[in-house]
Amino acid sequence: MGSLFGSKEKVRCSHILVESKTDAENLLAKLKGGADFAAEAKSLSKCPSGRNGGDLGKFSRGKMVKEFDAVAFDLDVGQLSDIVKTQFGYHILIRTE
Repeated sequence: MGSLFGSKEKVRCSHILVESKTDAENLLAKLKGGADFAAEAKSLSKCPSGRNGGDLGKFSRGKMVKEFDAVAFDLDVGQLSDIVKTQFGYHILIRTE
């Protein structure tokens, strides 16, 4: 029987980090309207991953802050998240693998 601890499950996500809820709401509306995620990440993200289109690579459970982790592992491939608030700011994620 498997356990969540020691789980080998990994996801690959990209994200865009902004400082304010208003910025996140505006960005989410743009993305839902068809804006290119990677292009928006390169121009807006406050995270160093922004220069790679927001790509965080593959990571396993527990490697990210809990609020981020909970959303990342709940998304389907290609699915855009709602706004996720963490200690770093406001994120929008997309699961890529």
